[in-house]
Parts: sequence; C-alpha cells; structure tokens
Amino acid sequence: MSQLETPLFDALLKHRNRHPIQFHIPGHKKGRGMDPAFREFAGDNILSVDLINIAPLDDLHSPKGAIHKAQELAAKAFGADYTFFSVQGTSGAIMTMILSVCEPGDKIIVPRNVHKSVMSAIVFAGAVPVFIHPEVDPELGISHGISAEAAETALAAHPDAKGLLVINPTYYGVCADLERIVDISHGYGIPVLVDEAHGVHIHFNDSLPVSAMQAGADMAATSVHKLGGAMTQGSVLNVREGLVSTKRVQSILSMLTTTSTSYPILASIDCARRQLAMHGSDLLYETIRLAKDARKRINKIPGLWCPGRELIRSSATYDIDPTKLLVSVKDLSITGSQAEVWLRENANIEVELSDLYNILCILTIGDTGKEVSLLVNALKRMADTFAPDGSERPPFVALPEIPALALTPRDAFYAQTEAIPLDEAEGRISAEFIMVYPPGIPIVIPGEIVTQDNIDYIRMNMEAGLPVQGPEDDTLQNLLVIKERMPIIS
Repeated sequence: MSQLETPLFDALLKHRNRHPIQFHIPGHKKGRGMDPAFREFAGDNILSVDLINIAPLDDLHSPKGAIHKAQELAAKAFGADYTFFSVQGTSGAIMTMILSVCEPGDKIIVPRNVHKSVMSAIVFAGAVPVFIHPEVDPELGISHGISAEAAETALAAHPDAKGLLVINPTYYGVCADLERIVDISHGYGIPVLVDEAHGVHIHFNDSLPVSAMQAGADMAATSVHKLGGAMTQGSVLNVREGLVSTKRVQSILSMLTTTSTSYPILASIDCARRQLAMHGSDLLYETIRLAKDARKRINKIPGLWCPGRELIRSSATYDIDPTKLLVSVKDLSITGSQAEVWLRENANIEVELSDLYNILCILTIGDTGKEVSLLVNALKRMADTFAPDGSERPPFVALPEIPALALTPRDAFYAQTEAIPLDEAEGRISAEFIMVYPPGIPIVIPGEIVTQDNIDYIRMNMEAGLPVQGPEDDTLQNLLVIKERMPIIS
C-alpha cells in the first residue's frame, strides 16, 4: 500500500455512491430525519457518511478490512509496529496505555503535571502512582517535563514499576531527552508510555523534536485532531511490540470505546495521515517559518516575552517545538487569564490556554501570515493598554509540594466520605481531584493528604480567574474527604 491511499475514506465514498437503502442506525438516514436547520448547516456530504460498523465499512472493535488497512498505513507513517485509531480522543488512548500495563496494586511512575485522563486511568486500574517532580521554570511559572536524571532516580527506587509515563512535548511545547529516558527505562525492562497529545506533527519534519516512536518508546497516545488536521476526537495509539502486548491493547481499547464509532472522525484520521505523510514536511516548514516570524515580532513588543530555544537548559528542557507560542505577560499589569479575556473581547482572538502569567497560542498547518499579523497587532494593542509601569513584579509562586499519598486513588475514590469546608481540609485525605483545566494538572488527587500549601494554591488560582475544577462542589467552598481519619504513614 502507498501513503497516497486512504482505504477507509475510499470505502465510505464507495458505499455512499451505491446509495443503499438503510434500515439501520443512525436514525437520521443520511440527514433526512434530522432537524432541517442543522442538516443545512452540516451538509449532506458529511451526513451521508455518518454510518455504523456494517460489513463493507469494517469494525473498529475487530478491524479486518478498510479500518485495518488504514491503521497499517498509519503504523508505517508513524514508525510503529501497530497503530490503533481512537474516536475517544487522546484521553481514551492514554487510559488504554495505562490499563494495558497496570493491574490493581501495580506501581506506575508518572510526572506530577499529567493530564487528568492519566489519574482517571490510575483510579480505574487500582494502580499506585509514583510521582516525579517536573522541572519548574521560575521565570515563566510553569512546569516543563521530567529530567532523565529524575527518571533514573525513580526507576532505581521502584524497579518493580509496570510503566514510566512521559509527557512529550508538554502542552507548552517543551521536550525532554526522550531517547535517553527510554534507554534508561528499558534497562530496567520497564515500558515507556508517552502522552504525545501535542506532538503528532513532530514526526513529520526533521527540524522538529524527536517523536515518541523515533525515540523507541513502547506506546504513544497522539492527538491527530489537535495539530494534525483530523476532526476533534480523532487520535491514534502507536505501539511497539516487545514489552507491551498489542492484543491486550486492542482488548482494553475496545472496552473503553463506544460501539457507535464515528466514521467521519475515523475517515478524517485516515486522510490526515495521508496529508502528513505526503506533504507534512513542506507544510510544517511553512508553519515553523510563521512561528519564528511571530516570535521575533512579539519579542519586540515592550512588556511581552515569547521564549524560544533559550529554554533549552537541561535533559528536561532538551528541545522545543517552535510552533507553540508561549507569551509571558508577567511584565504587564495583568494575569494571563485577563490577557485571554482582553484578546477575546477586543480582538476576537481565542488562545489555547492561559495561566497566571502566560497565554499559549498554537500555530498549525492551518494558519497563514494573515492570522499571525492579526495576533501580533492585537498583542501590541494589549501591551499598550496595560503598559509596564517599571515596578518590580513579585517573584513567581512555586508550585506546591506533592502531598503524601495515604491511600491508593481508587480506595480513596470509593471510600465513605464527608464534605467539609476547603479551608478546614488541611491534614485530611482527599476523596476528589482538584486541578486547573486546561491543562488538567492535579493539585490534589484522591488519597493524598491535603496541605495548607495546596489550599493556598487553589485559592490563588481561583482569585486569578483560572478554571479550577474537579470537586463535586463547583464553587470550591467544600471538599470531599475520607470520613474516617486513618493512620497516615508518609
């Protein structure tokens, strides 16, 4: 097969062109039974291929035809032994990775700044997380990746771990020395699982950081929809055989995946793979050029800083993805959250995320110089509005220490609980997650002992207007904690 082929998309078109009479779901029957306003907006083409797993179209749960061929082509494109399509986004693929290697009581080594799907999978598996501190950037006030040295220390202390999870690239586009981390972990016979949600493109351009499969990782959950041109929820799980069983991966993925799989999403993955494999390098060179130009222009604006390769300082900050424009507003009189709102209300610009001190803007193969100029001009106007007054900004607040784990997350999640005021939760065992989302980094997880630092950090994020979420009480006035106080051994 050639990377020019799109077997699944072709099968959908061939089936549609036969104009079969459908006595099966979905009930809208090519849009005829759909609300007319939505049908007109969505268009008959996409609705005509919104189908189900009938024989001519294959079945994602047991692929043997068009989906199987499409996944084989994707595996070749990504340099994997097997590639599985996911219509549950990268969250579903991440959960599959963890559930494929962990059983109840098993240890898994993870960075603290993991996505919430990682912690959900740990709860489902009954696994015990062993956390590694990511490197914290004191100037930007963000977490980067984990260093190779920290990974080696954790592996030496926990050689019985069933897996090591690495975020590469991070949400902000910073990459660790992944090849070295993989070599160290494989020396212990421990598979490396990579959250590659923000890195589908890096495999297709030699000037970008090394991808998970290029680095020799065992599994990588990779968003094709985020930066690769597929529809939202379209992701892949790339697997290298050896330390991981592909049959178990297929079984777990099937358990987590709806039986009503979206064929438009699947077809968009198939076509996005073709575009990346055939034209990705050239398209990405243009994206990189636009990003470099944007970074240069932003750094000429007083009060703003858009860091680049100067972030490369260690094995945790070993390389960067230049298409991520991280803009620090720490020298203006606003927070990153306020900058996000200002850009929305005054320039009709939506950014990827904001935190206390920064905004993140992502450039992809879908951007042009026009959008970049609109962004830069809006940032100039924003900086003029909130011009620096020359006063010293207070130093950045460090992230709180990782709390001690008193119970496994699953035991805490299912334990008898009571709601108490958040301000009275110090010393109690949390039964809930609290995180800032996006990007979904946990401040407290079920089973951890809440500290005053945690409470202060939560309040600081809330006062800054950042999206703190997780508890049942969405006002965050109360927190569910374990009802019975249990002996705590740190």
